Amino acid sequence: MRVFAFSLACMAAPLAAADLDCENAMTQLDMNRCAHQAYLLADEDLNLAYKMAKDMARVADEYLEEGQEPAVIILRDAQRAWITFRDKACELESTMFRGGSMAPLIYSSCLERETRARTDSLRFYAEVN
Repeated sequence: MRVFAFSLACMAAPLAAADLDCENAMTQLDMNRCAHQAYLLADEDLNLAYKMAKDMARVADEYLEEGQEPAVIILRDAQRAWITFRDKACELESTMFRGGSMAPLIYSSCLERETRARTDSLRFYAEVN
């Protein structure tokens, strides 16, 4: 019986997400879910921009002189550091509403905003080189 109930819940989750109207979200739960979806879309854009930047870094590394650190390594390290920064910065921002139902909205909105800003930076790098 538990397996059946779990299966029904798993099938209903995608349907509930599809029914979510983020243009007219009225409940805090829906607003939280919409903010998280917006972050996920921003993360997809970030991944594309990172790939473009990595491709450009590989091109820059064609002219690497002995002793120079490869651009792909610098990019990777910068991205890892940025992820740590983003997560902590957004965690801090969400403490304004710690324990409240709005905290997930603030956290996800921050993740989206910071991710979009990083995406712009990565695109700039990819297009300038």
